[in-house]
Amino acid sequence: MKTTLSQTLFCTMANGNMVNKVTKFPNHNLTVEAVSPGLFVDKSGNYWDVPLSLAIDMASLASDSGASYHLCMHHNTGSPTQFQGDDHQTTHGPPATLLPGFSVKSAFSFKQNFDFWRSKAPKLKLVQPYDMFLSNPHISASGIIGAALTASVGDCSVRSQDNSQESNGFSFQASGVKSAFLADLFASVSFTAQHGNYQRLFLDLTRFHARLDFPSGSRFVAGATHVAQTLLNSQQPSLEDIQTICPNASLSLQQQIAGPFLFRVDSGVTVDLDNQDWPLRVDDPVFALEYSLQALGSAKAVAWYAPKYREFMIELRFFET
Repeated sequence: MKTTLSQTLFCTMANGNMVNKVTKFPNHNLTVEAVSPGLFVDKSGNYWDVPLSLAIDMASLASDSGASYHLCMHHNTGSPTQFQGDDHQTTHGPPATLLPGFSVKSAFSFKQNFDFWRSKAPKLKLVQPYDMFLSNPHISASGIIGAALTASVGDCSVRSQDNSQESNGFSFQASGVKSAFLADLFASVSFTAQHGNYQRLFLDLTRFHARLDFPSGSRFVAGATHVAQTLLNSQQPSLEDIQTICPNASLSLQQQIAGPFLFRVDSGVTVDLDNQDWPLRVDDPVFALEYSLQALGSAKAVAWYAPKYREFMIELRFFET
């Protein structure tokens, strides 16, 4: 069961009468979710069954620029088991977020957009774009910086504390109690370039998007400081030190084929300095064929395939670029 609300309704009894109190959440999304059993997938592609998962999620609506926040409360009951998986894939066990326990997560961020160029050329008259959100040629960038905090109680806190060793962020664990508090900074930088108004029948849209994610700001600062000190001492930094400061990258390319049909490929890119022949590795590519529903303004039917997981799906998406 999953319910998304823009406002909540509270009912109370006063003098034998029902009193309705409406509390509004303007510019927010509130999601309440209960799953039993729940099926989840980790970053390695392994599926896990969780007996009971409860979540309450509230987030401010995304804006072009400015501050935003995200608050989530999550509770799991029962031990997760792998769903139709191989034994060799479970060397690290289930993710910490799926273990029994209760956790509260929050994130606060600030976003700033930058327009380097935006076309002022007139569009074709009396010709509606196939997608109104893909009809403005431009070159732009955006940056996000923020902080994430997690407080957890139960088995999930023990694994979360172990995972925090990979980060230099602030962490605290109470002695004798399965609880932990973690905090760290994060940042993201993205770049987008689009050519074409997506109005003509052929090759009128080419769109490229790249994003660099720095999931642990403290780890990046510590790694960069160590590399700088090594260079100042006239020494060569190790591959491990350089790997520490490399961000997670993702790339996306959209190309109009004909009319409302688009071809799209999304993929992550990882720097693997241990492989001297080819230090860049493509992670989790997804190939998609999109059909824009012109009559709806900005909607499309998408058929995508992920070779790594051998997954295929057809979806209907609205207001997505």
